[in-house]
Amino acid sequence: MSRIEQEKKTVATMIGLYCHSKHHGKPLCKDCQMLHEYALSRLEHCPFGNQKTFCQACHVHCYKPEMRTKIKEVMRFSGPRLLLYHPVMALKHLHEMRKVKKAGASL
Repeated sequence: MSRIEQEKKTVATMIGLYCHSKHHGKPLCKDCQMLHEYALSRLEHCPFGNQKTFCQACHVHCYKPEMRTKIKEVMRFSGPRLLLYHPVMALKHLHEMRKVKKAGASL
């Protein structure tokens, strides 16, 4: 699976966890569906493609400020819960984050 496809799967899972817990959405509520579509659009148009880093570590911030605030809220809420509900995905995500941080430290 490509880096972009993996990111899409992770962000969809995190938004789903958030919406289900906060808005009791199943499927996603209108606001969370809009955020999901926006995030997928940003991933599709990422100028770095499969060489992309995590958005929080990127020097090009392509999210609108309002959407960036929303996705941060989702990530803060869903990140710890991802370990409970999708442990393999969470461990892969953490492993990739550590690789990115190590690479950034060595530059």
